[in-house]
Amino acid sequence: MKIEDYAFLSDTQTGALIGRDGSVDWLCFPRFDSGACFAALLGERENGRWRFFPDGEITATRRRYRGDTLILETEIETKDGAVRLIDFMPPRGENPDIVRIVEGLHGSLRMKMELIIRFDYGHIIPWVRKRDGGLEAIAGPDALILRTPVETRGENLTTVADFTVAEGDRFPFVLTWFPSHEKAPRAIHPEHALRQTEEYWIGWAKPCQAEGPWREAVVRSLITLKGLTYAPTGGIVAAATTSLPEEIGGVRNWDYRYGWLRDATFTLMALVEAGYVDEARSWREWLLRAVAGSPEQMQIMYGVRGERRLEEFEIEWLSGYENSRPVREAISARRLRRSARLDVLRPQRGDREQ
Repeated sequence: MKIEDYAFLSDTQTGALIGRDGSVDWLCFPRFDSGACFAALLGERENGRWRFFPDGEITATRRRYRGDTLILETEIETKDGAVRLIDFMPPRGENPDIVRIVEGLHGSLRMKMELIIRFDYGHIIPWVRKRDGGLEAIAGPDALILRTPVETRGENLTTVADFTVAEGDRFPFVLTWFPSHEKAPRAIHPEHALRQTEEYWIGWAKPCQAEGPWREAVVRSLITLKGLTYAPTGGIVAAATTSLPEEIGGVRNWDYRYGWLRDATFTLMALVEAGYVDEARSWREWLLRAVAGSPEQMQIMYGVRGERRLEEFEIEWLSGYENSRPVREAISARRLRRSARLDVLRPQRGDREQ
């Protein structure tokens, strides 16, 4: 898919990209700069994605954000009926979630789900088992649990499901991240989470001081910028992705999931002009902590918590967006050391395929 065909979701700590075909092709848990568990955006479907699609030819597709929110609604039609995918990330509690609700609009559709979890940017195949009322996937320090009333099964290292959606039906699917050494968190109620997410974004957008014929576009842009803030510290990332090239086939493919001071400045100018000064205050405090005592040591970028030592690596197993290599990851020295200690726990590709 073209990058313009992706929609953005966020819980103001991490983000996801969803294509027009209803596929989550990019998602990093638990932070913007964490390793992606869905990385098809920069590779192939085998590098991880989460897709819903009908068992039949699609005749029309429409999508929109619900009002002034980051709740995405995608309508898919066939000759037999239509469904709506409702996708969102609830404002963060203890653990990050991505929630997908399949709603029947009219007729009756046979739907399919394809869930391919690959930790560490599409590289590591997880250990999958049924546990704690859901389907749990574990590899190294990371764990995901899928909770849904729909029956799932495994096929070729992929979790799949087939279910029929009639008018008025609503089938929820909740994918939650948690540290692999801890017990899975308590399940959230997807419909309650949907209402809370809607209230959060509408409440945030309401004070916007923009007026005139372009207010809707301005508010949509401001919501997107808010989605790129890291709520715990006030840091602002330049983008939710890494390695999208400046030109197709080029090598200027940087990791923008960090606090680039230049980019954050332009973001703050837009937010402040629209009346959002709290975000500016939070970022100023983040900047003071990150820069600390010596202005001469100021860097062009920092981690979302103010990390300074950022090591860059090339992810060799990803082909890149439209084959634009290299794919780069900038990783904080602290997270690098933690990953190295836990790497012995990660099941290797050859072991799992056997």
